[in-house]
Amino acid sequence: MAGQIPRQFIDELLARTDIVELIDQRVPLKKAGRNYAACCPFHSEKSPSFTVSPDKQFYHCFGCGAHGNAISFMMEFEQLEFVEAIEELAQQHHLEVPREQGAVKNRPAAQADDYHLMQQAAGFYQQQLQSHPNAAMVQQYVAKRGLSAKTLADFAIGYAPDGWDNLLKHLSPANHKALRDQLFELRLINRNDNGREYDFFRERLMFPIRDKRGRVIAFGGRVLGDGTPKYLNSPESRLFHKGRELYGLYEVRQQPGHVEQILVVEGYMDVVALAEHDIRFAVACLGTATTSDHMHTLFRYTPKVVCCYDGDRAGRDAAWRALQSALPQLKDGVELNFVFLPDGEDPDSLVQKEGKDAFLQRIANAMPLNQYFFEHLVQEFDPATDAGKSALSVKAAELIKQIPSEFYRDSLSDKLANLLGKPRERTKAAVQRASSRVKPAAMKITPMRRAIGLLLQYPNLANVMPDAPELGAANIPGIGLLLALQQRLQQQPDLTTAQLIEQWRDLPEHSILMTLAAWDHQIEPEQLSQEFVDTFHSIEDQYLQQRLEALERKDKLQQLSKAEWHEYKLLLQALKSKKPKLAN
Repeated sequence: MAGQIPRQFIDELLARTDIVELIDQRVPLKKAGRNYAACCPFHSEKSPSFTVSPDKQFYHCFGCGAHGNAISFMMEFEQLEFVEAIEELAQQHHLEVPREQGAVKNRPAAQADDYHLMQQAAGFYQQQLQSHPNAAMVQQYVAKRGLSAKTLADFAIGYAPDGWDNLLKHLSPANHKALRDQLFELRLINRNDNGREYDFFRERLMFPIRDKRGRVIAFGGRVLGDGTPKYLNSPESRLFHKGRELYGLYEVRQQPGHVEQILVVEGYMDVVALAEHDIRFAVACLGTATTSDHMHTLFRYTPKVVCCYDGDRAGRDAAWRALQSALPQLKDGVELNFVFLPDGEDPDSLVQKEGKDAFLQRIANAMPLNQYFFEHLVQEFDPATDAGKSALSVKAAELIKQIPSEFYRDSLSDKLANLLGKPRERTKAAVQRASSRVKPAAMKITPMRRAIGLLLQYPNLANVMPDAPELGAANIPGIGLLLALQQRLQQQPDLTTAQLIEQWRDLPEHSILMTLAAWDHQIEPEQLSQEFVDTFHSIEDQYLQQRLEALERKDKLQQLSKAEWHEYKLLLQALKSKKPKLAN
């Protein structure tokens, strides 16, 4: 992906972005020596282990190992793809993201922007709701559903008319194959076995699905009559991944003030019906169960999530799947509750029957996670029998161990102990053993990793690094990366650690560079240059030793040329005169 955006622009964007300011807007930081610290936003902890370096423009958590530059933080914290993170940072600096011509693989340069096409489709559907010959009939249906013109406008609801290719004709001339291929890839049109093309959505009320930035990425369509399927979502495409998107989240985020809670419902008609009654904090999953990615996203924007499902078996099964998806996201300070509606009711029908205040009271009386957790388990495992108790204990501990929050783990462990009639200490100990976090294994710092790590963290060390092009032929793991870093810094001497790492993002070396950028070397500042030069010389010694051994093997076979014999003698003398620089 990085190739689509000029490298120079990415470097400039990182240079303009102060990572301390960027993170502090989302996670309040406190000064800690030369760096800044906070409790990590990526895992639950009581004391700060998350540090941000203004010098390196880099963050690192000593607890969970999360680390990276400003782009990495936006990708992880805001749940963005790489290009989306670039666009978000560029927008903050009022910059237009340039694109390299022909850089997008497998897509002709003549094609329109994906998002522009999706927005054109949304505009077409909205226009059809007003001007199509069937518009009066559709508007009558909408009025019967209780939706006002304001709600239709807020959610950009439209109408896909009946007919074979209304949208296709509107968006693409018949002879524009590249554009039609693009429409097909975006799932706006279909093709049959004979190659004939036709609109994907027909005779449906249309609900544009927006991403976190408000761009249309897909559609949901509700049939107006008795046809099937009743609800139809766009298939997945390069823009739309249903396991990560939530219908209505963009609209929720547009509301003034802090998002105190978010209500998860089952369908987009539920979302807009609640909004019609001024309950504007509902979202819906899109043809899939609530995933861990969904929960991760929700808890980024609010501390309280309420899942609302039908009270039948299917609804309770959906709630249980949502609970399991949420467990790894339950950090301190967040809350998950459940509301089960009367049989035969959904949020759309119920809010119209009983009104806003009564529906809000249902949400206020929602069942806490710990109550539903055991209510579900005791239906599966009978705690009145020894076998049931044993199975319940194992299953509960298996689930509880996934929770990062110590508070939630302790609370659920206490309830489990009461339910089983066991001492609390025994239950907590069992869960604690199961949930003990495995810390990242300490990385062995070889001379090569030491040299790369120091050069990465202090790019100005390139000024004292000797030129040794002959090392390029050395059989030493990492030598190519070290020399590439040196070359890059000779070409661009003002690069920061963050910019340097970014240039390797899509390459295999990116992971080790991220790790070495976070390495705590514990070397005094005044000793850095000498330490780096000594380390580099030890790598040279390693190469010379390798070369000497290779020449010795040829000497034993009497295959040395005169030039190699001369080199062999010089190497022997050189290595004998050298003192050990650095132990492996």
